[in-house]
Amino acid sequence: MNTDGRSAHILDVLVTEFGDAMRHDPAAFRRKFRKMAASPFAFYRGSASLFYADMTGAFADDAFLDGPTRRVWIHGDLHAENFGTYMNASGVLVFNVNDFDEAYVGPYIWDLRRLVASVALIGYAKALSDDVITGLVTGFAASYLAELTGISHGGDDAIGSLTLDTTSGVLHRVLQHARLHTRVALLELETTVENFDRRFAVMDGRHPVDADTRRAVEAAFQDYLTTLPATSEVEHRIKDFALRTGVGIGSAGLPSYNMLLEGHTQALENDVILYMKQAQVPAVARYIADEKVHGHFEHQGHRTAESQRALQAYADPWLGYTTLNGVGQLVAEVSPYSADLDWGDVNEPDELASVIGDLGRAVARMHSVADDESSHDLVDFSTEDAIVAVIGGDAEGFTRTLVDFAHVYGARARADHGLFVDLFRNGRLPGL
Repeated sequence: MNTDGRSAHILDVLVTEFGDAMRHDPAAFRRKFRKMAASPFAFYRGSASLFYADMTGAFADDAFLDGPTRRVWIHGDLHAENFGTYMNASGVLVFNVNDFDEAYVGPYIWDLRRLVASVALIGYAKALSDDVITGLVTGFAASYLAELTGISHGGDDAIGSLTLDTTSGVLHRVLQHARLHTRVALLELETTVENFDRRFAVMDGRHPVDADTRRAVEAAFQDYLTTLPATSEVEHRIKDFALRTGVGIGSAGLPSYNMLLEGHTQALENDVILYMKQAQVPAVARYIADEKVHGHFEHQGHRTAESQRALQAYADPWLGYTTLNGVGQLVAEVSPYSADLDWGDVNEPDELASVIGDLGRAVARMHSVADDESSHDLVDFSTEDAIVAVIGGDAEGFTRTLVDFAHVYGARARADHGLFVDLFRNGRLPGL
């Protein structure tokens, strides 16, 4: 595709995906697009819609896919920065995939392609050679396939969740640092004590809400409580409300509310902060024609919560959904134990190889969770068995497919970033 044709394609995809929201809040999208303009990786993060347009267009490929493996619960935006720590419902710190806003049911290999292209972008930004990048993607494919095969065979070959007991090196340090986090420290950062009780502190991007909004959010919260997976005898009392703005590169223009809840005792150190944010149609959904999937969800908040429960074993016990003013919302805890992997601290090939190998295992476990053995009926077969079967022992061909794609699409994303910057700086994105 020539440069003019590709620029027109990028413009068409972005306007289709974001046009209505851009017209509603152009300032928010100017901020979003300036963040995307900062680097090829930032552009790649913010342009999942372009990736999926390519997966069904110029880069469509049926290799290592069949009927069942086109209907696997996928993350939907699986790039290298969407991994981090969380405290699971069993009280164990886990390093795994996070941010399930784009999750859906579709071809499992789209997740893998999106991730390995992001690895190529990171490798290029760190001035690594093509041979080194090939080695990193090869290691990812090998660890993904080894873990998935181990799970499928039910033996001892699967390593299991990435925890303090099963990690070393960089990821072990990330988990150790997350372990140092405390609820008290989070509350001291986010709140203040007034009249012997906690309230949200004043800070940039956080605003008080009026009485009508409080009532609407309170009603939505009561509906949310009915969606929690386990009932609790604790009375959930909201102490304070706040509106958050400017949260995240993918949430441009979307309102998000924070709620400060009384903890399980009257002591001030165990209060809980929840967020309620408007959920969006995932980019990948526009490119999957499956009415059973489309019709499964009540709204986008339900889809996001259901997807996270499907893909993340022992998910956040506060995870649920509701509607606010008729629009689907996701609700979850602002966790004190959340820590992201800082790729700026991982630079040498050996360290990168170790981390990316662990990411392969994490993705394999994610793909294996949501299937016939889970509590979800949308995917009613063993996903690990189906993926292992479609690869059919051709580990070399499977790896070669991912390596080739990583190099080609990494280069495509770098070129697209330049075209996007030219579109933006020359005023060709409408309304901005």
